[in-house]
Amino acid sequence: MDATGPGRAYNAVSDFIDANVERGLADKIAFTDPQRTLRYGELQAATCRFGRGLRTLGLRQESRIVLILLDTVDFPIAFWGAIRAGIIPVPLNTLLTPEQYAYMLEDSRAEAVLISAPLMQALEPILDRLTHLRTAIVAGADAGSAVPKLGRLETHRFADILARGTPESWTAPTMSDEVAFWLYSSGSTGAPKGAKHVHTSLMATARLYGQGILGFCADDVVFSVAKLYFAYGLGNSMTFPMSVGASTVLLPDRPTPKSVLEIMRRHSPTLLFGAPTFYGAMLADGEIGRGAGSDRLRLCVSAGEALPPNFSERWREVVGTEILDGIGSTEMLHIFVSNRPGEIRFGTTGKPVPGYEAKIVDEDGRELGPGEIGELVIRGPSAAEGYWNQRAKSQRTFAGEWTHTGDKYIRDEDGFYRCCGRTDDMFKVSGNWVSPFEVEAALISHEAVLEAAVIGKEDQDGLIKPKAFIVLKGGYQADEGLFEALKSHV
Repeated sequence: MDATGPGRAYNAVSDFIDANVERGLADKIAFTDPQRTLRYGELQAATCRFGRGLRTLGLRQESRIVLILLDTVDFPIAFWGAIRAGIIPVPLNTLLTPEQYAYMLEDSRAEAVLISAPLMQALEPILDRLTHLRTAIVAGADAGSAVPKLGRLETHRFADILARGTPESWTAPTMSDEVAFWLYSSGSTGAPKGAKHVHTSLMATARLYGQGILGFCADDVVFSVAKLYFAYGLGNSMTFPMSVGASTVLLPDRPTPKSVLEIMRRHSPTLLFGAPTFYGAMLADGEIGRGAGSDRLRLCVSAGEALPPNFSERWREVVGTEILDGIGSTEMLHIFVSNRPGEIRFGTTGKPVPGYEAKIVDEDGRELGPGEIGELVIRGPSAAEGYWNQRAKSQRTFAGEWTHTGDKYIRDEDGFYRCCGRTDDMFKVSGNWVSPFEVEAALISHEAVLEAAVIGKEDQDGLIKPKAFIVLKGGYQADEGLFEALKSHV
């Protein structure tokens, strides 16, 4: 469906689910987790059931439902089922503290929460403080046991809510510019902010980056280390593959080099998504080889932080595929500047994804030229419409058509963008701006270093100097000789 233009009737499930069924892909596998497989036809029926089931609980269009879910097939059913019903899903990180959950549940005014059974204990200490939450739905609860209770909340099994609805296809009367879902962005400072995304943002990222840069097609199989509750993971594992009828492998547990290699060998993904820390851990593990265990692997993608150049080089040597480094954000939903197949420059984040515009500005908003460090700002079709209940921060971040990223960048004469750190991470040493990332990248390029983090810290004279925290690879010892070698290396 063409969802362009303001105020047009449109619901994102029509493109990501219903269109695949209409194209004859009802029996095609959409998602696989360690316990279950979900086909596109089954996903369509389940989302129709769940959306109707939510309506029986009293949730109406624009009501919020918080999702605290592990990466299983329950997640896409819940996310898309809510959107189908015009109800706004708000996925949250499954590793948060009770206090963090309390803040987001109250801030979002969610009337319902869907939570994986193993995570329920995180809500128990805060139930008495939640003034808007009425209903809890528990995924993964044993069918033969009593419905798990969460204090005063009306509690249901996920399976029981699905059973309340009927599978006939339907969608709520939503509009293209209507808010479809929220994602909380913590940023580097302050309380988390609920970024509100509209229905059309999902297909915008899928077409511009998933298809335009990565070349997604129906034959692809995807595995993402980044979880579904991240904007990065949401695109990697859901919207990109679903936009073309491809398949995704989900891992509910914490990814380790061993578990990822097992998935690669068993499912043979064609695309692998991770962050620099993941790629470094895989390289350090020693078990990785050609294709990272998959004889079909054609491309890898990295985001979340800048990818050290030596990771890219070593990965290509050991695995035989390229890693495309890119930058995205919760506010822009996915990657907007990226390297691309056949045009990779190690140590850079690449060029703007076609469909997005980028520029670097100084503190006064003046556009800077090549070789000048400033803040990266972006214009494109996937920007959030603002933060929930945070007017001042919305005005600072979303300046008209341009979105401020808070990242310091520099652009070279060829149009490649290179990360210099966060705007609030940079510090001056002897009158010169220092990028922690550049120092970290230099340290990580040493054969003894696995990970490094650099901060600015006052010395005994009150002057700012860089201080590094380093994790060594196995077989290396922290001694004076290595200390001096690293100082010289930087």
